[in-house]
Amino acid sequence: MKRPRLIPTIVVLLTGGLIALLIYGVANTGSDSSLDAKVQAGELPPAPGATIALPKLNGKGTVALEQLRGKIVVLNFWASWCEPCRAEAPVLIKAQNELGSKGTVLGVSYKDFADESRAFEKKYGINYPTVRDDRLELAPLFGTTKLPETFVIDTKGRVVAIGRGQLDQKFLDGAIDRAEQQG
Repeated sequence: MKRPRLIPTIVVLLTGGLIALLIYGVANTGSDSSLDAKVQAGELPPAPGATIALPKLNGKGTVALEQLRGKIVVLNFWASWCEPCRAEAPVLIKAQNELGSKGTVLGVSYKDFADESRAFEKKYGINYPTVRDDRLELAPLFGTTKLPETFVIDTKGRVVAIGRGQLDQKFLDGAIDRAEQQG
């Protein structure tokens, strides 16, 4: 009785498929399309997830980036347990004061307990609105994996600057200036 050659045929087909995928992947490695690469190249990519409405930390409604179109937005992902987030809080508070009616800082509490986020806001005197991203609906769209991370968005909803890590005043002032110039 002759043995069926089904298994060797499947192995050959799978191997051929993997090789084809590898060749396709190598042939299609063009420029990096990440948000960071676009901003570094001087492009003004639209802020991702503009229609995602996240609940306000205070429990009264939701906010989506598209609702803030026409204003400069300093989008800051943070958590109460994040030491650099604590250190940069005064820079963000100052930015909110200086932006006035032309913009806002929008805090995004990243996978944090609401009570702990509210205690953080109270302790540090946060003067800008915060939304909760407990289900990680927005953060992954910005490539956020470590905290804090900040994205400055111009009045047309385009990302003009990215700060991955603790902010300093010089970076934020420059980023807000860029957003104003794009206005």
